[in-house]
Amino acid sequence: MKIQELFTGVYRIGEDIATLNLTPGSRVYGEKLVSYAGAEYRIWNPYRSKLAAAIRLGLGQLPLSKSAKVLYLGAAQGTTASHVSDIAREGVVYCVEFSPRAMQALLTLAEARKNIIPILADASKPESYCYLLEKVDVVYQDIAQMEQTEILLKNVGAYLKEGGYFMHVIKARSIDVTAEPEAVFEKEIKKLKKAGLEVIQKLRLEPYEKDHLFVLGRA
Repeated sequence: MKIQELFTGVYRIGEDIATLNLTPGSRVYGEKLVSYAGAEYRIWNPYRSKLAAAIRLGLGQLPLSKSAKVLYLGAAQGTTASHVSDIAREGVVYCVEFSPRAMQALLTLAEARKNIIPILADASKPESYCYLLEKVDVVYQDIAQMEQTEILLKNVGAYLKEGGYFMHVIKARSIDVTAEPEAVFEKEIKKLKKAGLEVIQKLRLEPYEKDHLFVLGRA
């Protein structure tokens, strides 16, 4: 079996991508575990994670290091956040989630993964969790609100270090169900640039997600 490191903490195993399991022997969402040379890897499903989809579709760089501090907006039950936790194994992943039901799963995840900090809050009100956060290296957002780009900009302004990176999943149908997705994407990208952010790469996420655009950028 051949294992190739694609990015820091992200590996290609055959046709799959994977992360090194921070909590060996445990699964988060039923993913396959692969053991090799004394290490255990978690297969990262691109149909369950938009970040995995972006990597599979040609993401040029992944701004996550072993010691990264990450603000994850819209962490849901922690599927993607758990893989980010694997990568930033010596850092911290602040997981903001609005749903109490999803928060229960995040709390359970955080019991095993000490670098995950669950925060039950509304991402559109970043001031509400300022007492819990510090400046971060990366802001990752995956939410379905209509004002999703405005919410990203608020959090980037409040918490992202100068020169830090953001990853933004734009969901066209959540913004305007009547408009052509490409027109929605163009409008949202203009908002990012108008705010002074650098857009490094844009990736449509088909076939894994319909009418989604993954944006990598820098403050």
